[in-house]
Amino acid sequence: MNNLIRTEWLKIKKYKAFWGIIGLTALSYPGISYIFHNIYENFANKKGETAAIIKALIGNPFSFPEVWHTLAFSSSLFVFIPSVVVIMFITNEYTYKTNRQNIIDGWSRNQFMASKLIDVLLVSLLVTFLYIAICLITGFTSEGDGSDIWGMAYYSGLFALQTFAQLSIAFLVGFLIRKAFIALGVFMFYFIVFEPILVGLAKWKANDIGEYLPLEISDRLIPMPAFMGRIDKEAYEKALASINIHILYTVILTSFVWWICFKLNNRRDL
Repeated sequence: MNNLIRTEWLKIKKYKAFWGIIGLTALSYPGISYIFHNIYENFANKKGETAAIIKALIGNPFSFPEVWHTLAFSSSLFVFIPSVVVIMFITNEYTYKTNRQNIIDGWSRNQFMASKLIDVLLVSLLVTFLYIAICLITGFTSEGDGSDIWGMAYYSGLFALQTFAQLSIAFLVGFLIRKAFIALGVFMFYFIVFEPILVGLAKWKANDIGEYLPLEISDRLIPMPAFMGRIDKEAYEKALASINIHILYTVILTSFVWWICFKLNNRRDL
């Protein structure tokens, strides 16, 4: 295991594009949270009866414990940013033939794929740690009594699972296509355009069968925040009730994704 991690580190430590995207990821998540928080603060601090009524109705979604849920939802919308890193991890192996060199140096094919699994896990953990840090900073700097800091911290686990699941799908796309720009284009189009359209159509015409689409399965781990749920309380309660079954679906799908990767890697020509 140590040899795998050390070898992966040697591959990426001088790769400027990788560190640039990691830096963008590290800046984007706090930036996203700041934008949403700033919009709320600007609205909440306005004078007027309407603003006061709406503030009373929605409360403060950025105070403890609700901040864990609010920021998990907003951050989950931008998982395509670290997906760039994950796709680069695998496509660069084929571009620079380092996968072939690893096998020549004595790695088994399973060891090579295990090193990529470690890469995806590490990126997922990095994003999750960023999310946790932002939640703590935002919660402590927002209005609220702070008496229940950890009440909804379980959303950090749901966020970590969702991130790993969706980055695993990004990895699969890169693994199948091998060309970085094509793989990025395909994943971005599917993530931002194609699947959301299918999910919307399925809700309207097909009894919400879109919940079983690859990204939507893990998207349902984190339903809309409570203040948004007040718009359609029945749908919100249903979304909360379905979290547990979608944990199971996500674990099954993610395990299947990596099983496919390991199987195909063992059969592929180098």
